[in-house]
Amino acid sequence: MIQTPRRYEISDSLSAERIIEKYDGSRTMISTPVSAPDLDSITLPIHNREALQQLELEKDHLSIVSNAVGVAAACSGIFVNSAGFLILAAAYRPLIRLEKVARLIKLMNILLEHFESQGVQIFPSLQVPDNQPLDLFVRFPQKAHLLISIRSKGDAEIVFKEENETLYVKRKGKGSRYWKPCPLVELGNYTNWLNKNRQLFGISAKEVRNTPLAKVLALWHPTKIDEHNEHLYSTISEIKLLVLRRKGTSFVIQEEEMINFIKAYLAKYEAQDA
Repeated sequence: MIQTPRRYEISDSLSAERIIEKYDGSRTMISTPVSAPDLDSITLPIHNREALQQLELEKDHLSIVSNAVGVAAACSGIFVNSAGFLILAAAYRPLIRLEKVARLIKLMNILLEHFESQGVQIFPSLQVPDNQPLDLFVRFPQKAHLLISIRSKGDAEIVFKEENETLYVKRKGKGSRYWKPCPLVELGNYTNWLNKNRQLFGISAKEVRNTPLAKVLALWHPTKIDEHNEHLYSTISEIKLLVLRRKGTSFVIQEEEMINFIKAYLAKYEAQDA
């Protein structure tokens, strides 16, 4: 798991901003003047190629651990020996993490291929207290910020019920179940965390105020988005997107749409600034 290095501790009083998000992407800041460290002197958490290299090392380690446990389970006679089940259970979490790391590596490679020349900064696996790690914080300095959650629920369709603003996982022949923890709520929590800890990433109050923020739920194959009512969709640069409101506004996309989404999102705000 990638850890976020800290040069100093940041208290809640250090960053006294509240961000009000609007559907059209504009935002309002209410702030109290406070002292802040020199952003130019900050050492950023590892990102881009350095972070990608660390993820590759973690993937190799997890592969070795998972394979070793699998062999041990087989040798113990998993189908006739309860010890085999215990050994296999020990590999369960490493296998889940291995899948996550593999997805992060794939997506980071694609993002760097398309946007590294534009100065993108990609921070993976950020630890957020009382939440699952934030998969990716993607920063285009002074242009755009994206908080990205990568999720997969297997062979299922994701449904948003407007009456209770809740995501459900629908499987054939098994009905629908409430998605816990709700990734839309998590994205809202990530936003609050970033606002309080923006100095870790060298982000000034001015950049927060003037830079659009996109919260993105990226569904990984084979998980798909179910069809929804037309008013829940929005169009950005001719791309039709599902836009859901819970703890702010979030975009829900398929992971293979990520590059086109980011290009469209950047183009939208570049056009507004022109």
